[in-house]
Amino acid sequence: MLAWLSVTMVSLKREREVEVDDDDNEDRVPAKMGRGRVLEDRRSRHCPYLDTINRSVLDFDFEKLCSISLSHINVYACLICGKYFQGRGLKSHAYTHSVQFTHHVFLNLHTLKFYCLPDNYEIIDSSLEDITYVLKPTFTKQHIAGLDKQGKLYRAYDGTTYLPGIVGLNNIKANDYANVVLQAFSNVPPLRNYFLEEENYRGIRRPPGDIMFLLVQRFGELMRKLWNPRNFKAHVSPHEMLQAVVLCSKKNFQITKQGDAVDFMTWFLNALHGALGGTKKKSSIIAKAFQGSMRIFSKKLPHPDLTPEEKEALLVTEEYQEQMSESTFLFLTLDLPTAPLYKDEKEQLIIPQVPLFNILGKFNGNTEKEYKTYKENFLKRFQLTKLPPYLVFCIKRFTKNNFFVEKNPTIVNFPITNVDLREYLTEEAQVTEKNTTYDLVANVVHDGKPTEGAYRIHVLHHGTGKWYEMQDLQVTDILPQMITLSEAYIQIWKRQGSDNGTNHHTGV
Repeated sequence: MLAWLSVTMVSLKREREVEVDDDDNEDRVPAKMGRGRVLEDRRSRHCPYLDTINRSVLDFDFEKLCSISLSHINVYACLICGKYFQGRGLKSHAYTHSVQFTHHVFLNLHTLKFYCLPDNYEIIDSSLEDITYVLKPTFTKQHIAGLDKQGKLYRAYDGTTYLPGIVGLNNIKANDYANVVLQAFSNVPPLRNYFLEEENYRGIRRPPGDIMFLLVQRFGELMRKLWNPRNFKAHVSPHEMLQAVVLCSKKNFQITKQGDAVDFMTWFLNALHGALGGTKKKSSIIAKAFQGSMRIFSKKLPHPDLTPEEKEALLVTEEYQEQMSESTFLFLTLDLPTAPLYKDEKEQLIIPQVPLFNILGKFNGNTEKEYKTYKENFLKRFQLTKLPPYLVFCIKRFTKNNFFVEKNPTIVNFPITNVDLREYLTEEAQVTEKNTTYDLVANVVHDGKPTEGAYRIHVLHHGTGKWYEMQDLQVTDILPQMITLSEAYIQIWKRQGSDNGTNHHTGV
């Protein structure tokens, strides 16, 4: 006990006399002892200040920092004005705030305990449970199992109605490129169900000093907020999630600078897979949901500057014979044909259109495409050997060179349901893959110029079967036929008959 006190005193000094572990510090109100245990303060269940709590100002989406000291340690939320303060002892910022502004009810953001200041006693009252649930929503297996079976609207504390999961994300400055990817993944049931239950990933061990697991924790927290049926408001700020992205990506992805949704998605999927203990051989919920496999046939081409005789001589050598390799994928990149610059009678550019099945031809095992590296050129063709439960398409709209980024505005014509991919499988895979038909569940759109444009997303709500469009905080319903008119950039397709992910341990 003396050792504990000495450690606490050192910590007190380090925090400029702001208490570090106030929950065990009872020096303000002497506790009555009874046979080795602390008795409850008689005022705990009769706090006279509960009616001063202002739920409309409470926002737990932001980083848990004291608004004065900027410390993460022992932070309390004032439930009257919504600000965060450190400590609750005599010289703490929370204590000073309570005296100065006569704000008396505080919540410890870590322990989820309520306190009355400056009197410094714990408040025990069941009417406060809605506040702790907003701060830390929890989901039972029964609740999760029913998420896609109903479309009940819920009313937020601010009076707005919303569908859990169909919730706007705040665009803090220029993070809509990340928002649409986060919203897309929050509507992939096996991924969502896995992250709604913290127990699924709490026990994963990471090396000392590894920060990547922060990404997992923050994504889980965001997922639970997006699906919370008892929110105080009908939108969520991804502030803490995006701070983890900035940190874990070493500032490759920023909140204040527009990024590319496909670049972000690629990094995010691989980072989550690794942080969850996944490797090339070891699976994770990411691999179970999205990983397929393909055959790649690759043939080296002679340098174009060589004479025909030299080319012919090289083509018979072993180095220039076609090689076959197997590879896994988390998404497929679909190439758009070069947009022709046709103009109509009114001198307006005609926006070309292409059927989805035309650009899927890349994976039929016959279509050859030339790939250039710094030194060498290759002809490659692709054929799928395994289809995942959820198939992600990235439609390559942007071409980058040293000077600028060019955008291809071609509209891809696609059906919303019943896309059969059997013809893109090898003969062996056609025998083993029972179901090869997919339905669209998410469609990310890029509007405007390459470097300045904005992102929006269409998502299918599984419980109602209705489509919704989300752009930052705006959520509107949309007719399915309108979705196909957009400049689709990322799509997520669900295999018909795929488990919605209520039992992720058996593999999705």
